Amino acid sequence: MSTFVDRVPRKFEQVTVDEAGINTAEFLDAARGVVMLFDELGSAAFVAVKSDISGNIDKVQAKYDADKAAFSTLEKIVLAEAGTKDRKATQGLLWLKRGLEFTAQGLCRSLSDTAEELADSFKQAYEVTLKPLHGFVIRAVFNVAMAACPYRKTFYEKLGGDNEAVFKGLEVWVTALQKQLKQLDDFYKKGAYDKGL
Repeated sequence: MSTFVDRVPRKFEQVTVDEAGINTAEFLDAARGVVMLFDELGSAAFVAVKSDISGNIDKVQAKYDADKAAFSTLEKIVLAEAGTKDRKATQGLLWLKRGLEFTAQGLCRSLSDTAEELADSFKQAYEVTLKPLHGFVIRAVFNVAMAACPYRKTFYEKLGGDNEAVFKGLEVWVTALQKQLKQLDDFYKKGAYDKGL
């Protein structure tokens, strides 16, 4: 039986990372798998979360589509927009990165503590990733989403039934994602590309 990670458009561990940076098209394909993960959570409460991640993918995709050779890596997109007034893709990538950090931390907590329910894993991840950046209204939306998480057992069964295969696939997927997020985070910090965004 196939697992969730087998069904994503591209795994994060399949994204090319070289001296030029993180491959834009491959990373965006892999990020679409995170949107699919929220579908697996099966609650209308996650519509806002999915919409936010999808919208930020679209912003980066639009920039990439404008010149695929020039914007072949995420870093090239940010560098091209640096110092310009139009930093839509840089901002979209920044918020995509933040949304993916929230997801990665929630999954890591869930995978490392098999007694913790999903709602607790994602609530704790939200506290340290997105909550400090959100206003009162958005915090309320996320709190509703966290409370609507399915039971851990139900969620992992939906991801493929075979817990060992599901856990192993997710661990590899999330580890690769976290490595790419750290690279992006370091890149943004070094160039202060998040300033004013």
